[in-house]
Amino acid sequence: MILVILVLISSVAVSIYAKKIDPIFKEDSLPSYFSWRDINGTDYTTSIKNQAPAPTCEAYGLCAALETKMQYQMREIYEPDLSETHLYFYAGGTYAKGYVDIVDAANYLVTTGVPDEGCYPDPHRAYDYPFESLPGWENRTVKITNWGWVEHDEEAIKKALIEHGPLVICVHFWKDFYYYHNGVYKHRWGKRAGGHVMAMVGYDDRERCWIVKNSWGTKWGDNGWVKISYDIDMFAEWYGNGTGIMYLGEVYGNLKPDVPRVQIEKPENFKTYLFGREFKTIFRLKNFHLQLAAPRILGKLKVEVNAENTNKVEFYIDGELKHVDNNAPYEWNLEASSGLHTLDVLAYNDHNMSKDTVDILVFT
Repeated sequence: MILVILVLISSVAVSIYAKKIDPIFKEDSLPSYFSWRDINGTDYTTSIKNQAPAPTCEAYGLCAALETKMQYQMREIYEPDLSETHLYFYAGGTYAKGYVDIVDAANYLVTTGVPDEGCYPDPHRAYDYPFESLPGWENRTVKITNWGWVEHDEEAIKKALIEHGPLVICVHFWKDFYYYHNGVYKHRWGKRAGGHVMAMVGYDDRERCWIVKNSWGTKWGDNGWVKISYDIDMFAEWYGNGTGIMYLGEVYGNLKPDVPRVQIEKPENFKTYLFGREFKTIFRLKNFHLQLAAPRILGKLKVEVNAENTNKVEFYIDGELKHVDNNAPYEWNLEASSGLHTLDVLAYNDHNMSKDTVDILVFT
């Protein structure tokens, strides 16, 4: 009987403390280590992304934090993928000014929300262009209840990480940050290089560092991650009365929409294809400097698409339907004239459609 009572009390305690992440933490103390990459053995973070060559870090940082909160709320690792480009542009960002105000973006998440990547895939362009998400995107959004700033205090930051989830941090960085590979980053050389926004997911008192997720791809840093020393002050107070450290409130909405998930796997951005063989793009082409990411294609190439929850894929060049594939693997032998084109694919299931896009530079 005593055992049963203890079990019931324990269950109630876990339920009450759920918003504080882990019931083993005491109210009057903080653990020496905490990371959203390891909550009782589960990694709730999503895959590293690459914003290049566009200045969209604010949107990438916000979506990285949201995606982790979504997986934790669902208690499921399902790799949600939100549309950073939708959030960037619809919240008022432009490439001409080089940023979206993070306050505007956070308020947009409160009032409207952000849909999944399939509504508006990132074309990785470094210039402004007409934009529009797929019809019905309003029914595929994730919202937050509120947001706020966290003080520049180690204990306050740690508590916010545990109580609210990953934090969105605005930082100044120096030239040596570009060359970080592993270990704990401490500024050692080089002038200040600019500003950036990332998602902080944890801390480690033993190494005296913050654990941070970047959006510069897996080739940078420690497979896209960085540990930043407690001892350097990188936080930037750019936005009004903000501290440069933002927490996000509870997430709600369509956290797991019944939509196709589609990705163009070949051709890939920043790659060159010579008669089907793939190489890393090294040299920039002066006449196409506005689209640095576009894969370059010489000779025949089979377009390869990975699509889930899908029963049909359509292939488009510059908005013109070229091919329909009703069976996986979804493929198409590319047909396009010389020049810069946009390759779009639309994937369908019985209820919805999703899109992926890539600009391609073709030589024939």
